This record gives sequence, structure tokens and C-alpha cells, in this order.
Amino acid sequence: MPERDLALLEEAAQAAAEVATTYIGGALNIRHKAADGSPVTDADMAVDAVLSEILRGARPDYGWLSEESADDAARLEAEHVFIVDPIDGTRSFIEGEDTWAHSLAVARGGEVTAAVIFLPMRGKLYTAAAGHGARLEGAPISVTPGGALETAKVLATRPALAPEHWRGEVPALKRSHRPSIAYRMGLVAEGRYDAMLTLRPSWEWDIAAGALIVAEAGGLATDRAGQPIRFNAPMPRHAGMIAAGPALHEEIIDRLAHET
Repeated sequence: MPERDLALLEEAAQAAAEVATTYIGGALNIRHKAADGSPVTDADMAVDAVLSEILRGARPDYGWLSEESADDAARLEAEHVFIVDPIDGTRSFIEGEDTWAHSLAVARGGEVTAAVIFLPMRGKLYTAAAGHGARLEGAPISVTPGGALETAKVLATRPALAPEHWRGEVPALKRSHRPSIAYRMGLVAEGRYDAMLTLRPSWEWDIAAGALIVAEAGGLATDRAGQPIRFNAPMPRHAGMIAAGPALHEEIIDRLAHET
């Protein structure tokens, strides 16, 4: 079943890319969500619509959780649920950059079983099915063995390195950033970076696909306290995300300050 769902997710991601790219250079009708001020465009909504049509059309008994759809509590009763971000990195999309992604996942019983992260402008397709490893463009990928945090290449925002988040001194790591959380997790899974961390509450549609891809690449993806995330939660928002190889993941968790 995970492999069949993965094939469906790949098909849907390709269709999403075909829709999204038609909006590049055109009118986007940008507006901002009342809840958090984040931008949304006609492209986001059009991609959400095509994903819903393809995925829910193929699996009508699956629940649905998408950043751009009204939440429906019926998903909580479904054995399987689609968890999707039509365009992860909308600001990047608006600015004409190429680091936005389609992030698609299937979860069963709280665990992600199939996942796709697709960056159409970069031609990068990350995939994973539970128990079958992670791949980039069909080739197996794995996280780095990692080393000391001070020498690690880590994807994080500047606020994540504020002193109040760390025990003792802030680690002098090599920090980089990408707008899309899904892409950050893909970069860790393929070994381009040693870790990624976000200490802000994270929505499931941002992290579900990446969590499986990192895990199937040999890494760990947990909340900021090091706890596994159970997906399709009633409130689908969790306490941050730490993704890295096992040894480095443990060091990051040990050195982070506990929330009070």
C-alpha cells in the first residue's frame, strides 16, 4: 500500500507543478491570511484544487489536511489521511525564486507511510515509502554521519540561534537557510546538510513529508523536545522540528534549552 500511495503522490506532484508554473510571471492576486498574516495566492489555491481532485478522487476514503483547505474533523476518523502543502515557500514563489516545493504525504495511524517533496524549478523530486528507503530522482539517499555541532552545516533561521534557546553558549555552527521547510528536510535527507531545526510551532503540512524522507534516509525527525510526532492530530501543529542523523540529533536535543 505505501508504494501504491507513493506512485499516486508522485503523479499528483507532477500535476501540481504543471498548474503552479503557469502562474509564474503572471498576476497572483496576493492576499494575507487573517490568522497569521502569511501570504496566499491564486496559484496556491489552484494547486490545492488539483491535488484534491487527483488524490481524493483516487482515495475517497482518505482524510484530507491541507494548508489551503478548510479543516474537516472527519479526517480524524479516517484510517489514512493526505497531508499536503500545495506550495511550501509561497513567499519564495511570489518573489520568483526557485526554492518553493510541493509537499505531499499520506499518514496512517499517526505515522507517515508515503511522502513526496517536489521542487519543479530545480527538478528535485524526493520520495519515500515506509520501509523502502528515501530517494532523490530515483537514486537512494542518506543523511550524513554528522559530527560535532560546532562544525555541522545546519539549516536554521537566525532567531533559532538566540541565546535563550540554548544551554550554555550558542553553538558556532555553520548556518544556512531555505524558505521551504520541506526543502530543508530534503537537503538533510540527501546529505547536503547535517541538520535542520526550527523551534517555532510547525504545521503538519510543512513537516509530514520531510519527516518520513529523513527517517527513511537514516535520520531522526522529531519535535524540539526529541519526541516523535503523531500526525493527523486534532490541532495539527507541533513543537518545532529537529532533523539530523542520530548522533547529531541527540546532541542538538541535549543542548537545547527546555521550554518553560
